[in-house]
Amino acid sequence: MVLITGGCGFIGSAFVLQWLAQSGEPVLNLDLLTYAGHPGNLAAVQGRPGYHFTHGDIGDSALVADLLRTHQPRAIVHFAAESHVDRSIAGPMAFAHTNVLGTLKLLEVTLAWWRTLPPEQAQAFRFLNISTDEVFGSLEAGAAGFTERHPFEPNSPYSASKAAADHFVRAWHHTYGLPVLTTHCSNNYGPRQFPEKLIPLMVHNALAGKPLPVYGDGLQVRDWLHVDDHCAALRAVLAQGRPGQTYNIGGRSERTNLAVVHAICASLDAVRPRSDAKPYAELIAHVTDRPGHDRRYAIDDSRIASELGWQPTVRFEDGIRRTVAWYLDNPDWVASVTSGSYRQWVEQQYPSTATP
Repeated sequence: MVLITGGCGFIGSAFVLQWLAQSGEPVLNLDLLTYAGHPGNLAAVQGRPGYHFTHGDIGDSALVADLLRTHQPRAIVHFAAESHVDRSIAGPMAFAHTNVLGTLKLLEVTLAWWRTLPPEQAQAFRFLNISTDEVFGSLEAGAAGFTERHPFEPNSPYSASKAAADHFVRAWHHTYGLPVLTTHCSNNYGPRQFPEKLIPLMVHNALAGKPLPVYGDGLQVRDWLHVDDHCAALRAVLAQGRPGQTYNIGGRSERTNLAVVHAICASLDAVRPRSDAKPYAELIAHVTDRPGHDRRYAIDDSRIASELGWQPTVRFEDGIRRTVAWYLDNPDWVASVTSGSYRQWVEQQYPSTATP
């Protein structure tokens, strides 16, 4: 049994689906189902013998302790987090509460339970902490990618909260001996991503004929990692990673935000042309840049490649076409997450481009 936190979110649900497709080992999913945790992400495995769901908070120590005693998981894969930079700027306290305090409570309960295990079971246990390359800050153009030894220089409330959580995870290994692993991934994309993130937001707005809001000049650079590649890397780290180590996971696909938006527009032009035959790129609207917006992220994934034999397999050009096609083929999913609260958020975040 493996315990997943936040398994109804974008990356967590992709991990659960891939795990159950490629492993016979059961999964217990603990998720609070906040705005980005969507049960429909796992509709394909609902009712399967190997999938178990508990609605709850990682900060509920009594609940987590009971789950650990009852299910005796051999690993915890910790996805649960607030993860959107814009939301962290508007309301940083929620990020401190979930990402820092929630992780700390989860570590405390896990350690207390782990200490009760027989030596062989305790030695085999792993706590896998899923983090982000944003903890490293921003890179200059042409600078080498982030390695695992790059200093933490978080520049947003979100990245600061994840950096704090990473430090606690590291401390629980070095102080108490808990066998932990941490990964830092680059920007994920793929099916079932909540439409506040760049790619699904652009698809959603384009299909509705709304402006495509691009921060500043749009030349911020990110390394794009398909979520299926990310999940395969996490499985490799869980199986082979050395306790106490961190592993960087990248897609080897650096692109500017503007280039990504143009790629989305080109895909839509090819498979879902506008009724007026105009290119979707005409909808691009540059808006005021985000405060403290990091200019560039890039990943050096040589450690995971050399030690664990993992490398990304999805080319960005293929991945973006598949991603756009998934959103076009799943309008019911899109409708189920684009609720009134979602529209209020978009209107608050992009007042200069919001439409009724």
